[in-house]
Amino acid sequence: MRALQSYLPVFSWIGQYSRQALSRDLLAAAIVTIMLIPQSLAYALLAGLPAQVGLYASIVPLAVYALFGTSRTLSVGPVAVASLMSATALGEVAAQGTTDYLLAAAVLATLSGAFLALLGILRLGFLANFLSHPVISGFITASGLLIAFSQLKHLFGVSAGGHNLPQIIGSLVSHLHHINVYALVTGSAVIAFLYWSRGGAGRLLQRLSVPAHTAGLLSKAAPVVGVIATIIVAIAFNFEGKQVALVGAIPSGLPSLHLPHFSWDLVRALTVPAIMISIIGYVESVSVGKTLAAKRRQKIDVNQELIGLGAANIGSGLSGAFPVTGGFSRSVVNFDAGAETQLASVFTAVGIALASVFLTPFLYYLPKATLAATIVVAVLSLVDFSILRKTWRFSKSDFLAVTITIAVTLLFGVEAGVSCGVAASIALFLYRTSRPHIAEVGLVEGTEHFRNVKRHEVVTDPQILTIRVDESLMFSNAGYLEDRVYGDLAANRRVKHVILMCSAINEIDWSALEVLEAINERLAEQGMQLHLSEVKGPVMDRLQSTGFLQHLSGKVYLSQYRAFVDNRSTDTAQTVAA
Repeated sequence: MRALQSYLPVFSWIGQYSRQALSRDLLAAAIVTIMLIPQSLAYALLAGLPAQVGLYASIVPLAVYALFGTSRTLSVGPVAVASLMSATALGEVAAQGTTDYLLAAAVLATLSGAFLALLGILRLGFLANFLSHPVISGFITASGLLIAFSQLKHLFGVSAGGHNLPQIIGSLVSHLHHINVYALVTGSAVIAFLYWSRGGAGRLLQRLSVPAHTAGLLSKAAPVVGVIATIIVAIAFNFEGKQVALVGAIPSGLPSLHLPHFSWDLVRALTVPAIMISIIGYVESVSVGKTLAAKRRQKIDVNQELIGLGAANIGSGLSGAFPVTGGFSRSVVNFDAGAETQLASVFTAVGIALASVFLTPFLYYLPKATLAATIVVAVLSLVDFSILRKTWRFSKSDFLAVTITIAVTLLFGVEAGVSCGVAASIALFLYRTSRPHIAEVGLVEGTEHFRNVKRHEVVTDPQILTIRVDESLMFSNAGYLEDRVYGDLAANRRVKHVILMCSAINEIDWSALEVLEAINERLAEQGMQLHLSEVKGPVMDRLQSTGFLQHLSGKVYLSQYRAFVDNRSTDTAQTVAA
């Protein structure tokens, strides 16, 4: 049974499912369904796909994730950033409105799902840790701006385009003389209403004696109110005759499950974008899942999450939809509404399926400006320029990486931005591991503790150089240690003993071992000894498997204090003030 639970986490809780959990899941599903209908339509519009495809992306993926995912409350479906990235990738291989575009979307979702599932099967979830969170925040901020600007064409009622900020702005400016006043007024009114509803709707409902928590949840349904109101206005004022872009006829029914046709040229063109979408989606989804799980003292399995999200995307591809991932806003709403298990998502999928069958005829007169307004309000919450101020104060290297990622995304588009973000994260990691913190330490008088000579008043001996490396030694930083040792020896020619304090060294690779051997030989040639202190067990095992310890010019000490006492010269000891 435990083995089955590891592959299908649904069996870890379904046996204890209660009637109380059922009522909470049903309530959460009702609220999320109401919220998800306009979101699904809007994100399909953002991806350049027919409106019904957004509904399809919110049916099968939710049910599939419920089987394979480990988060009890994560709500999977279309999200803004993944939709924008999908539109960029699909626009390179097919024209919007064609069957080839629809096919490419399904292939993109399937490739994304296969990549995620493969990573999960290989237990490679840790790779997400190599993406810097400030860099990801910078990318999402820039993407949010791109998405908001890309939707202005629907708010203005013009046909503009572009994949980066200069292109979008230039195209909008060239079409300003064609602005449709009805679309602009409709979109602006919806934006104003949605922003007001975030605070005002809750307060209004509380004045009507609705409990605060319930009022907060009901205010999340504001986009549906906007949809209904603008449909009525569109019919009353004949928006169709006034050239206002409408959603139009949406086929009723459920998606048909089938494997999309794969051609080698299409797979080759979409593989890299699929990987990029997978990486960004997984990082965002796991971040949300961990946050919500921690609030209930639960935990998620990052490798199983790869499989869960991968299966959800494969399900999306099989149902003719586009890439999906865990959405922050609807997951939080799902959590706040009291969802206990993933059955809430299954019920949500049923609700969306019913909407696809029975409600689509009523969406014919829905203005695209309404959906664009919904997207603008949603994505502007992703824009967080405070990350620049925070990283500037904390780490200039992080600030530089974030700034470059934002600039590249805005100026060259999301694909270049993702590539830059990944490269910046790797560059930050390599830079920091190549320059570990290395401190010369001395004895705190009256104790057996050793501290940085630049921070504490300590006792040192000019004939002893004690260096503490606060990082594992590997190929990327071994040369830095070598330069530091030789630099300190050049500054103090009285040194006879060099002690490498290894308390923070968890691993030594072959390149670092060769550097240590070179340091040992050079010191021996000059009549000095190299000692090691406080070596951890696994590191000692590695060293003992080589001939390094047999050729070590000094000794290996259990404690730094013993190494210092055994080699100090009492007549030359001195106190160094920080």
